[in-house]
Formats: sequence, C-alpha cells, structure tokens
Amino acid sequence: MWKYIVRGILRYRLLNLIIIGLVTAFMMYMATQNKMSYEMAQMLPSDHPIMKDYQKFKDNFGQDGSVMFIGAKFDDIYNIEEFNAWYDLTEELGRIEGVEEVVSITKLYTLIKDQEHKKFNFEAVVKQKPQTQSKLDSLAKIIIDLKFYDHLLYNQETGVQLMLVTLDKDILNTKERVPLIYHIKDILDEFEQDQQVDMHYSGLPYIRTITSDLIKKELNIFIFLALFIAALILTFFFRNFQSVIFPVLIVIISTIWTLGSIALMGYEITILTGIIPPLLIVIGIENSIFLLNKYQAEYKGHRNKIKALSRMVTRIGSANVLTNVTTAAGFAAFIVTGNQLLVEFGIIASLNILGIYLLTLILIPIFFSYAKPPKNKHLDKLETGGVQKIVDKMVYLVSRYRSRIYWISIIIVIGGFIGVSQLQTTGSIVDDIPKEDVMYQDLMFFEHHFKGVMPLEITIDTKKKRGVLKMSFIQRLDKLETKILSQYPELSKPLAISDLVKFSKQAFYNGNPNKYSLPSKQEANFIMQYMPKMDTGKRSLINSFVDKDLQLTRVTVQMANLGTKEIEALKDSLVPQIDRLFPPEKYTVNLTGTSVVFLEGTKYLVKNLVQSLLLALFAIGLLMALLFSSFRMVVISLIPNLIPQLLTAAMMGYFGIPIKPSTILIFSIALGISVDNTIHFLSRYRLHLKMNDWKISTSVILALRETGYSMISSSVVLFFGFFIFTFSQFGGTESMGYLISFTLLAALLSNMFLLPSLLLTLDKRVTTKYFKEPLLEVFDEENDEELGEIELEQEKLKG
Repeated sequence: MWKYIVRGILRYRLLNLIIIGLVTAFMMYMATQNKMSYEMAQMLPSDHPIMKDYQKFKDNFGQDGSVMFIGAKFDDIYNIEEFNAWYDLTEELGRIEGVEEVVSITKLYTLIKDQEHKKFNFEAVVKQKPQTQSKLDSLAKIIIDLKFYDHLLYNQETGVQLMLVTLDKDILNTKERVPLIYHIKDILDEFEQDQQVDMHYSGLPYIRTITSDLIKKELNIFIFLALFIAALILTFFFRNFQSVIFPVLIVIISTIWTLGSIALMGYEITILTGIIPPLLIVIGIENSIFLLNKYQAEYKGHRNKIKALSRMVTRIGSANVLTNVTTAAGFAAFIVTGNQLLVEFGIIASLNILGIYLLTLILIPIFFSYAKPPKNKHLDKLETGGVQKIVDKMVYLVSRYRSRIYWISIIIVIGGFIGVSQLQTTGSIVDDIPKEDVMYQDLMFFEHHFKGVMPLEITIDTKKKRGVLKMSFIQRLDKLETKILSQYPELSKPLAISDLVKFSKQAFYNGNPNKYSLPSKQEANFIMQYMPKMDTGKRSLINSFVDKDLQLTRVTVQMANLGTKEIEALKDSLVPQIDRLFPPEKYTVNLTGTSVVFLEGTKYLVKNLVQSLLLALFAIGLLMALLFSSFRMVVISLIPNLIPQLLTAAMMGYFGIPIKPSTILIFSIALGISVDNTIHFLSRYRLHLKMNDWKISTSVILALRETGYSMISSSVVLFFGFFIFTFSQFGGTESMGYLISFTLLAALLSNMFLLPSLLLTLDKRVTTKYFKEPLLEVFDEENDEELGEIELEQEKLKG
C-alpha cells in the first residue's frame, strides 16, 4: 500500500502542493471569521435536572450574573467632594450604551406614602447633586436610615461603597462586551487616579470578559512560543536549515487549518480550543522528527535520496498513522463527556491531529525531494552525537542492570500509590485565576466587605396563585433570611420580597428606621393597600422577585468564592433546614444560580472525564491488540505508559493539586501521546525479530538503538512544547503544562528503560507466535520490488 502512496506523493508533488495551498487559503479566510466565547461554559447537558431548574429560573427572573460590582473605600463618603465625585461617576456610567442601570448610594430609591391615593411612590433619594454640606448631611441621614440598603450598597462599619452596574444581557454574549467592559474600566481608572482612592472590580461579566480577552492574547503568545521552541530544538538536533524551515512551515499550515476548522465547525475560541494550535505545533514537530531521522538514516546507508524518502514513508509511515490515531483517541475520548466545551475540544483536536499527520506525510517527502541531500556532517551525528551517547548508555544499563531498574520502578510505584491516596477533588468558579492576580485580590476585597459576589439563588414555589402575598408565607421567608441564611458567614445579606415588605412598613411610618420589620396582621391590612400591583407585567424592583402568577418567588444572595466541597457542604447543610421551614408537600424549593450549576457541573464533568480516560485506555489497548495480536504484549506495552499516569496523579496528591476538570483531562491527552514511543519501539522490535531469526535479545537492543534517538528528540520537543503552558495566567492551563510535561518525561524514561527490560526478561513468554503474526500487518514493507520504478521516478524528478 505504502509504495503507491509514495508514488502518488512524489509523482504529483506539484498538484499536491497546489491542493494544499488552496485548502490553506480557504482555512486562512475561515480563521478570520473566528469569534471568542464570552458565555460561561455549559458544564451540564441541557436535559440535566439542575440545568432545567436553572433555565426555568432564567425564564422567570432573567439571567443572573449580569451585574458588574465596583467597590471603593472612602475616608468619608458624606464629605461633599467625595459624595459628588461618586455621584458624577454613577451618572457617567449610566449614560454608557450597553449599561441598563447603575445603583449606588447617590442613585437609590425610597418609598413615599401617598395618603391621598393610598399607594407608595418610588422616589429618588438624591434628586440632584447636593450643593452644600448641610444639604448632603440631610440626605446622609435619610440614606443611613434606609436599612434595606445596608450591606447591599455600603458597609457602614468599614466605609466601603458598592456600585452595581447592570449590563445589557444581549451585549454580554457578544464581542461587543469587550469594548464595553474596557470603556467602563477606563472611566473607573481615571476616577481612581483623580480621587486617589483604590477601586475594585468584580462580578461575572467583568471576570469573564477579562479572562476571555486574556485567552485571546495567550493564544497568540503560545503559538509564537511553540514555533520558536520547535525551531530551536530542530536546530539543536539536525543543525541544517532545511530540517528546521520545512517542519516549521508545515506546523504553520496546520495552525491555519486548526483555526479555520474552529470557525468552519461553527465553534468559538474557548480556554480549551485556544490551546489546540500550539498543541498541534508540538505534535506536528514530533511527527517530523521521526520521519527526518528515518530519512537521514536511510540516506546514510545507500546515498539515494528518492529511495531514502520512499523508505522513510513505507517503513515508519504506518507507525506514524497509529501513533497519531492513538493521540487522536486520547483527545476524541472527550467527545463522550456530554460537556459542550470538551466535546468541541475533542472534535477539533482529534480531527486536526489526523490532519497534521497527512500534512507531514505529504509535505516532508515533497519538500525534501526539492532540497539538497543531507551533508555528511549532519549524518555523522546519528552515530557520534551527544544524544546517541545517551542511547548507548541506556542500552548498557538495560543490558546489565535490569534488576535495579525493576527495584527503582517498584519503589516509584509504591510512592505513586501513596501520593494518589492524598488526592482531593475540588474547584471554584474562578479557580484558574492566580491568587496574586489583581482580579483575585479584588474578589477577596468584596468577600471581606460584602461576603462575596458569586450568585446563589433559592426559588420557592408556593403551588398556589398569589401564594407569595400571604403573610404567613412572607414570615417564613423572613425566617429563612434571618434565622438560616444569616448564620453562614460565606453568604452575603439575602434579598427577597420579605425585605420589600419591611421596606414598605418603614415607608408607611414615614421612613422611621425603627419600623423596618415585618408588619403585624393588622398593619398588613393597611400596608398592603399601598403596595403597587405586582401582576401588571411591567418590570420593577418588586415583580423582579416574583413570577407573573405570584406563585413563585426568589431569594437572591451572593456567595464567597467557595470550592466545590464547600459548596456541597453548604448545600447539604441548607437543604434540611429549608425543608423543615418549607415542607416539600406544600412547597417546591430549589437551590440554583451560577454557583450551584458550577458545583453540579464539576461533579458531572469529573465523573465523565474518568469515563473518557477509561474509554481512551480501552481504545488504545484495542489498537495495540490489533497491532500485536498478543494479550501479553498489550499488557507489557501499556505498563510503561500507565506508570507515568500514576506518578502524575501522585505528584498532584503530594503538591496539593486537586482533581478538577482542568487537571483530570491531562491524563487522556498524555496517555494518547506517550504511547507513540511504545508503538515505534515495538514495531522496530518486531521487524528486527524477522531480520535476526527471532533472536529476542539482539532484536531488543537493535530496536532500542534505532528508535532511541527519535524517542529522545521527539520527547524533548513534547516536553518543552507543553512546558510553555506553564507561563499561562490561568491556573488550569499552567497545571496542564507542568503535569503533561512531567508525564511525558516519565513516559520517555519508562519506555526506554522499563519496556526493553521487560522484553529481555520475559523474552519468549511475551514474544509469542501471535505477536509474530499480527491481525493488522502495517510495519514491514521492507522489500524493494518497486525500486526500479522509484529510480525511474527519481529521473523524472531530476528532469
């Protein structure tokens, strides 16, 4: 088969270049259509019960997480200069297109009793900017007396002021949110400089926008870093221009294809799809290294360039197919998770891994058919270079000190299991933001002064129309707030319709702060006459807490940036207390909001990622079984690739790196890549068995010598290629860089020491006749029956 592929590649090399050029031009156009994702990743499938509850909440009350929080600590906010500066800032932000509403102490409302019409009127407390300190002092007393706003818009004890900026939900899910957020931030930064006051920003719209913009910047940085490292390592190993420029050109084309395919599939660039291009650069360079090493080794043997290119493809082309298929399988396993973010990541990554395989298979022979043959000084390194000396040392150790290799392996495995026992599963909504980052520090500021900014919603269905207006139900709501929610320090001051009823009572008594409490039944009869209609269909402060039938209501509260374990513990503690207050037979209560969705999403994702890892392991094991047709050999081939996985999990346990979505996905990726060395080694081992009359010891050593150079050089590229992700400002991406780099390094050592040692020790017990006669024969096209045609082709190429 491969001889026909080689002939098609070289005979029609110009046509192949034109086709690839046209596809690349199309993909380059598609890449310009890419969009960044600004929505929170949907971690649960749409039919999940928690997701259904959250969708129902949004249908009734609108999307949570559309408010940007702005905090500042003033020496004295009721000093007229500071107050008026805060007033001007509130007004300026309110005029920005895309800002729906701005609320601060300079723009808040109170209820005024209209005795004549028996109703409450909503009136602004500050109708115009105060011109004198005495006027501001009068306003200050009114504001402080409005208990409704205490710890919602200000913290009286610490002097911190809070401004709530509600953003247009239609803009939040588009690229227009970026200039909107940065325009707001520019105004706030100018205010900070002018007023010499520290400003703090948070809220999900702000966090998502800044992180999405950072993803875009990191994508470009990582692409250039990956190209630079690839070129540097290729220069170190091959030390000639053409062996550097051609592979780099191929991975640049693959990057264009990858970015184009994201747009072609209708996907957006996310924190995961954003790392695929640099990943593909690394994998593409690995493919090139195996091909180039084989090309140079063949050319050194017979000095025939076209014959060397032909054998390069026929002898390891199939091995490269399988190494890329196993790598793609590691990524494709994410497709079964049901998580949209990971499904898109798995599809794009796996397709483009196969795509870059085709690019290297086609373009390496074509490019080098035009290029001059390798020089002797570049070929000599195959036998005398520093890497070859390392290979010779490994052969020596494997031949003489296998027992020590086994003891070291056993000790490492025992240490691995101890480390795994210390693993923990956790994660938080902003877990990927480094603790030293300004964004994280601002988040801590809001937690300290207002208990947090992460949305948590409690919905209560009374199962009766107008049930939320019953005084007995409102009293239960008040108990929920004052007796249950208030005892949790990680929760902010809750807000519910019961607070509006208290606000109404205070207004009924002409703003007396001592009357901020629930009315008695007798008082309620009078006060309810003044309450505005809540079923008019108009959006207002009151009916934003109830549905149109007055049957469903919400209690909204902000939560600290808790981990999944803390959220789970909080939920487990709250639910029994809420059920006692609102018996399930009479009320339906749901905890929802972004925080709960994140908790359930993390649990769901970790479970599915474990399943995807097992699926990847099964798929790779199945491929090995087809290749080697021996259960024993499959087990032997997987051992040196599973030990690095164990060590990586152990390192996470020892260093306190938790199991979470951003770290567990590294196992499938690393497994798919690390088996590449195993496949290359065992394929050459079986070939040398045939060539050396099935002498196992000789074949193992020859296979190790032949593949050792490529295994080391490709692993170096992979190690440093993944290590660039350690420079990411996202904790998950940074951890992935460290962990996959470590896994691949451990896999290299395991494949170069443990695998050949096992083959030498177990010899005929694993090298059975089934291994000699595989179900799938792909490696051994060693005859030269087409050499005459290849040589004729060489003449055509010269012509």
